[in-house]
Amino acid sequence: MDPSERSVRLIMPAKAEYITLGRLALTALARVRPLSEETLSDLKLALTEACTNSVRHAYGGRVGTVEIVYQLEPDRLVVDVLDDGNGFQADVVDRTGNGDLTEGGLGIAIIRAVADEVEIGPSQSGGSRLRFVKFLRD
Repeated sequence: MDPSERSVRLIMPAKAEYITLGRLALTALARVRPLSEETLSDLKLALTEACTNSVRHAYGGRVGTVEIVYQLEPDRLVVDVLDDGNGFQADVVDRTGNGDLTEGGLGIAIIRAVADEVEIGPSQSGGSRLRFVKFLRD
């Protein structure tokens, strides 16, 4: 199967009120590949944290977008959250251990606790890309 047949792409304004759309899309994907309520709740929390980082930090008050790409594989769900904003230094996240990217300082730590794999780095456009992977078990 072509990877594009397993992917859903959502592009939304980088505003807090749109983060719910990303959560709704994730909920809909859970109907394609059923997930436990606990797993779905954890993934929605991770997605909210990732999107919130882009909304709060990427554009410095300028207009921008957040792109979410969901890729549903037989054994995993891969979620990329991308923006075209200022970006951030992944080495700063790695040095601090918990990635103080949100005001509470727990955003990246929460994502790492919930996901099986986390990658943070630049997007192709020069902004930020945060990818998290959750392995799906039957």
